[in-house]
Amino acid sequence: MPVNERRRGTGMKELLRSNDLVKLSWIEALLADSGIAVLVLDQHTSVLEGSAGAIPRRLMVADDDYRRARHVLESAGEGAEISS
Repeated sequence: MPVNERRRGTGMKELLRSNDLVKLSWIEALLADSGIAVLVLDQHTSVLEGSAGAIPRRLMVADDDYRRARHVLESAGEGAEISS
C-alpha cells in the first residue's frame, strides 16, 4: 500500500529541527530505510528571508510513526536531536 494512502487522515508530529542539511538528509534516509515517511517543513523559508540556513527545518512524521521514529534515531545515536 502506498505510504500516502496508508497515512490518510492522521496527524503529523515534529520529530526534530535542524539547520544542518547533511544531518537532516541522513536522518530522512535512515527513517525511509525503516519505512517511515517524513515531511520536511521550512525548506524554502530561509531563502525567502534572505539568509540561507537561518531558519531551522522541521522534520515531521505521522503521529502513528512517531514512537518508532524516535526509536530508530535513538538506536542510531541521534537521540539528542529529537524535539521534546
